[in-house]
Amino acid sequence: MVIENPNYQDVDLADILGTNWPTHAGAAAMILNKNKTFVESNSNDEQPPKSLSPPLIEVKEESLCQPISDYQRLIEVPGTELAIGSLVEVSDSGECGDVYGVIRWIGISPGISKNVLVGIELEDEPLLKNLTSSDGSYNSVRLFMCQQGRAIFVTPDRCKTDRRFTDIDSYNLGNKVTNNHEIKLCVVACQSNLGSVPPLRIHSSDELQKICGKFKGIQGHHNSCYLDATLFSMFTFTSVFDSILYRCPGPKDIQHYRDVQKVLRDEIVNPLRKQLFVRSDRVMKLRELLDQLSSVSGLTCEEKDPEEFLNSLLSQIMRVEPFLKLSSGQDSYFYQLFVDKDEKLTLPTVQQLFEQSFHSSNIKLKEVPSCFIIQMPRFGKSYKMYPRILPSQVLDVTDIIENSPRQCCLCGKLAEFECNECFGSLQAGSGLECTAFCEKCLHTFHMHTKRINHVPTKIFIPKDFRIMADHMIVPRVYMELISVVCIETSHYVAFVKSGSGPDAPWCFFDSMADRKGEQNGYNIPEIICVPELTQWLSDEGARTINETSPNDKALPEHAKRIFCDAYMCLYQSTDTMMYH
Repeated sequence: MVIENPNYQDVDLADILGTNWPTHAGAAAMILNKNKTFVESNSNDEQPPKSLSPPLIEVKEESLCQPISDYQRLIEVPGTELAIGSLVEVSDSGECGDVYGVIRWIGISPGISKNVLVGIELEDEPLLKNLTSSDGSYNSVRLFMCQQGRAIFVTPDRCKTDRRFTDIDSYNLGNKVTNNHEIKLCVVACQSNLGSVPPLRIHSSDELQKICGKFKGIQGHHNSCYLDATLFSMFTFTSVFDSILYRCPGPKDIQHYRDVQKVLRDEIVNPLRKQLFVRSDRVMKLRELLDQLSSVSGLTCEEKDPEEFLNSLLSQIMRVEPFLKLSSGQDSYFYQLFVDKDEKLTLPTVQQLFEQSFHSSNIKLKEVPSCFIIQMPRFGKSYKMYPRILPSQVLDVTDIIENSPRQCCLCGKLAEFECNECFGSLQAGSGLECTAFCEKCLHTFHMHTKRINHVPTKIFIPKDFRIMADHMIVPRVYMELISVVCIETSHYVAFVKSGSGPDAPWCFFDSMADRKGEQNGYNIPEIICVPELTQWLSDEGARTINETSPNDKALPEHAKRIFCDAYMCLYQSTDTMMYH
């Protein structure tokens, strides 16, 4: 049944997915999403996105246990602040006490009374005496999906905002929590902030230390660490992703584009930058929107990977222009490193693996990206190609940019030819830089019998640059490491650089660093200053710590996490600055 609603427009699948997605799932294994499919693939077995409900919508009969007649779905409970995505507690007059969960469905039941019902997915499966649980079905009608025993349907008077996320007055945001400090109430205030708030800029470890502590960052809740660590990395100290927050909707954007943008900007990013704290109920609003508007299901409760969240937010909902434009004609938001393992490498750098991956794929980038998200050669928590990887503080992308001027690896003059078969053949350099030659050095180097059958290709050189080449040094193009998202077992955390430049201090963020209470408790996020990280990431420092601590257990805690648990590295162009 469809209820009349003049403001509702059907969300077209093509509008959500975009028109520039590849039509096949083959092509370039290096940009695979985990071990399944191309990052932006629209493969035939992918489920279509779920559209967010307008105030009254049609309930799809194919997902129901039996045909439905008069159920009308609502976005919010009339006369209250409760809405889809609200964190609530439900009173139970039995011995089990209150239960907690997130509102997944609101609607009007059929019949003369037209009562409003609230469908809630519970945090845990409780022993309820006065509430009947289900898998999201009510009166044999499937209204939403969840695990068996986790769904309850109650009247609005049984629900109230989860008190664990409303007591806000007794904690001073400027103080740190110590072992002797008793927190009487659960969390600090988290006010929405409208407008434009620039990212934080920290210039010293002392300055960073002042803003660190508990109840700082994004509060984790219900398997949200994959999203918390990624959002903290993307927005706290950098503006490279800020175009997502301000782009006006276009004709191809989904109906609820502004809703997602507003929640992300005003309730998560701005409070994070202004107050350095985001409460988990604010993040749940975004998770609920993503879960309903994209093809990625389970974003409100299940364990996910960062790339699943990014694919949902960037590609399907916000339709962000892909960061990477490949010479193969394909586009992507992140790059998966695919390399053959080199047994001689005990501590490979991201730079080494990056160049190996691009060389083996024989593709280039059409332009320098504003940001570069690189996934390590591992698959979730189950497989790591290398036990330790050194995140390169600076990523040299000169040799993978199509039609970018390059230096001859032998004489330093403007290179005119490239020979991929010479990769790793020079003692002075084993990366992509040793594949570029001027015409004179190319012939000299290829006179050797080992290289006589190599087939070099011509490098395109812009006319204006060729004229000036003899009077200038060929520039190299670098990108700066701004964050490393790590995973240990099933938990994601992040190391984030708090400013720009080689001396900017680093911090460590964990959205679930501590917990208050047990089943009905709450997580406490924490930011820790890690002044040693810059030294650990240097070639000399990494080599020393790697040689002196061959056993992972002997590594300092944060060194172990960044070397052994690195999952995704985020780089930004050194020219990308939105705020000045």
